[in-house]
Amino acid sequence: MVGCGGLTEIVDIMKRTGAEDLGDFYPIRPDCQADTPKPRFKPRAGKTLSERRWNAAFSEDGHLDIEKVLRRIQRGGVHPAIKGSVWEFVLGCFDPNSTYEERNQLRQSRREQYIRWKAECQHMVPVIGSGKLITTPIITDVGQPVIDSAINSSFSDKRSIQWMLALHQIGLDVVRTDRALAFYESEKNLAKLWDILAVYAWVDNDISYVQGMNDICSPMVILLENEADAFWCFERAMRRLRENFRCSASSMGVQTQLSTLSQVIKTVDPKLHQHLEDLDGGEYLFAFRMLMVLFRREFSFVDSLYLWELMWAMEYNPNIFSLYEKPIAESDKSAASMLNNKLLKQCGKFERNKVKTGCKDQQSALAVFLVASVLEAKNKRILKEAKGLDDVVQILSDITGNMDARKVCKEALKIHKKYLSKAKK
Repeated sequence: MVGCGGLTEIVDIMKRTGAEDLGDFYPIRPDCQADTPKPRFKPRAGKTLSERRWNAAFSEDGHLDIEKVLRRIQRGGVHPAIKGSVWEFVLGCFDPNSTYEERNQLRQSRREQYIRWKAECQHMVPVIGSGKLITTPIITDVGQPVIDSAINSSFSDKRSIQWMLALHQIGLDVVRTDRALAFYESEKNLAKLWDILAVYAWVDNDISYVQGMNDICSPMVILLENEADAFWCFERAMRRLRENFRCSASSMGVQTQLSTLSQVIKTVDPKLHQHLEDLDGGEYLFAFRMLMVLFRREFSFVDSLYLWELMWAMEYNPNIFSLYEKPIAESDKSAASMLNNKLLKQCGKFERNKVKTGCKDQQSALAVFLVASVLEAKNKRILKEAKGLDDVVQILSDITGNMDARKVCKEALKIHKKYLSKAKK
């Protein structure tokens, strides 16, 4: 079953009526409608991956023709009725070569694992799993409970204290997440998002929780009805993004991608790069948010989902499942080196280009080239109007709600090809 909070019922209504209003899938609160950008994405017959074509892509025992699915996604995205199910595959939750029975067994074992992790967390902080969330500190820096009943004070080791200190920040971010959506008017749905982020912070104690993860997790909560399934979908997305959120005393992980972005613009558009250097913007910090949360603030909710699935389809590598079944710390090995010619056909457009050209730089993610395509689209304005970094930020802020995700991806692929060609020379 796809969806949550009434989405399944809405899908049934839309099937009967033939409606294609995406607002019915992701309703906006009445008081937010005037300030919410209208989505540009609309399912297109013959191009968007429909429920009928999705079901037809499976063999009798459940093997998925991933090559056919990727082509369809790259042409026109995924229909909202099946997004959750499709995302589980393109993010590497399931192996396309698995059977229905194998996936059911794996799904069940993952659900049981999530329940165990959540029980650990609930044992330390009883509010987890209660349908509520916290937005105020429950523990001091030295491990003393702020409110006696809020935590089990027998857990006072360093890892537990650091995790508990993060919980109220997760709560503060959760109540600010996608506030325009009617889905989050329900405290139960807010608590579901909080629970998943809290459990993830406990499991991945190396990264824990960093602001912005809420923006990545929110769509999974909306698209997948079962909380454990939403957690695993988010966990797979974080496998791709976790280095962006790695903090140290001197830097954030996303700065590596900003450095790559700088190199890309310097290579494909030296005049623009020099202008940004002259404005003291050579570190490209103005693009920080775009990379950190994958354009969630630059696109409407609907269009950001469309952009993400285009990206994941274009970056898809058939070895992603086997790599992601390893522990997080062991999953950084490049999948490109494990490809043969047969598997190469099952790669997305972007990944295929990387493999063919021998590019092994894992920081050269499609997101970097998406930002480059945005900068190139605003090239003339930046060169003519930007007299300081504030002007650059203002010019880029004008793109909010006004960009075509498909066009941005198409231009990003062109820039990637141009960059590889020039860098090789």
